[in-house]
Amino acid sequence: MLFTGRSRPSGPPADEIVAPGRHRTEAQEQEENLPDHELESYLAALAPEGDPETTGSGRSFGGAQVMQLRLPLMANERLRELAAYHQTSPMALAQEWVLQRLEWESQQLHRR
Repeated sequence: MLFTGRSRPSGPPADEIVAPGRHRTEAQEQEENLPDHELESYLAALAPEGDPETTGSGRSFGGAQVMQLRLPLMANERLRELAAYHQTSPMALAQEWVLQRLEWESQQLHRR
């Protein structure tokens, strides 16, 4: 018996093993071809309805929009260093800065 590190031996369960020279019954073949409703239900629960979320550039993700930001290599390296210093990711730091700047710009417009 070959063990692969799992708690049980590999291969089909004992009740599915067909002796050499024997054929599976038609009932066994039909049972194998039945849809797995539990798996389908699980996958349906994971799948978004109508695909409202995506990570494609410029497309929506929930209530947000995904945008790409291209930085010169030196600026990218500085962003990484600052993010490490602040114990966060470069993306989170850049997002925080953009949101702060948008808030500041909005306040400046309303003061005029």
